[in-house]
Amino acid sequence: MTKPLKRVAVVDADLRMDEILVIKLGALGDLFLALDSIQAIRAHHPGSKITLLTRKPFTGLAQAMPWFDEVWADPVPKLWQVPAWWAFAQRLRRPGFARVYDLQGNDRAQFYRRLGGWARRQGGPWVAGSLTQRGVDRARLSAMPVVERHRQMLSAAGVPSAGPADLSWLDAPLTGIELPARFVVLVPGCAPTRLYKRWAPDAYAALARDLASRGMGVVVVGTGAEEKAIAEVCAGAPEAVNLCGRTTIAQLGALARRAVGVVGNDTGPVHITAAVGAPTLVLMCGRSDPVRMKPHGPDVACLQSECLADLTPQAVMAALRLRGEAVA
Repeated sequence: MTKPLKRVAVVDADLRMDEILVIKLGALGDLFLALDSIQAIRAHHPGSKITLLTRKPFTGLAQAMPWFDEVWADPVPKLWQVPAWWAFAQRLRRPGFARVYDLQGNDRAQFYRRLGGWARRQGGPWVAGSLTQRGVDRARLSAMPVVERHRQMLSAAGVPSAGPADLSWLDAPLTGIELPARFVVLVPGCAPTRLYKRWAPDAYAALARDLASRGMGVVVVGTGAEEKAIAEVCAGAPEAVNLCGRTTIAQLGALARRAVGVVGNDTGPVHITAAVGAPTLVLMCGRSDPVRMKPHGPDVACLQSECLADLTPQAVMAALRLRGEAVA
């Protein structure tokens, strides 16, 4: 396993480090789609202080990453909370950021551009508009895969690629967890507000039974919010190992590295399994965009159906690829 990235120290103690801000406010999967670009930003600014502005649930994860010196949680004040907005505006302006990399690209990030005073500065630090300034229209920009859009944006800003993100830090002991010798990870949950992205638990159970009949173990992962769906899967496939609520994000990375394959819905954890290199099959409904939002990794496939209820376990099994071998 490669060692975690090390930051380059500033040799001259009197040299003022540039202050760099990276904005990434999306969901867990969005954050993982940005990691290659975040690594490139760190490599391009080796002696700078880099701050990430992200959503509060991801501050702990971001603090474990090797690329940031500081992590800020988006305070998301209500519109009428004027003092909170004023305090946040002062926080954005105080460091005098030399560059602000907007890897979110939505209306909220644009509002923060105005709040930080960067929109009014001629030749200021904001780099998110680089592609549109180079003649790439918004429709084409929004249709690009997220990873490619970030890459082109940074290239236009003079930031070269630093290769695939080093995720050696995304690991943890699996103490107390007994695993089959060969196993496939199932991710049957999704955000509770997007149940249309969820393949049925009984379909996952049927897939688990089929995998077991072929000599493979099955491990089911998810958060406490997905406990009911995971319990249904395990009730239909009693041989499956139920790890609902028992793994951290770092342990999920460790689990995926040991798995021979992963099958999951279009949700954050499959972005993690894909990123660390597990052969990952993502099940997508018609409302998902497999071009723009496909998880980023060396061995990722998407299986899409307009309605996930029409997707059969046999079709999923046929599309599944395992690490170093074909499904029997």
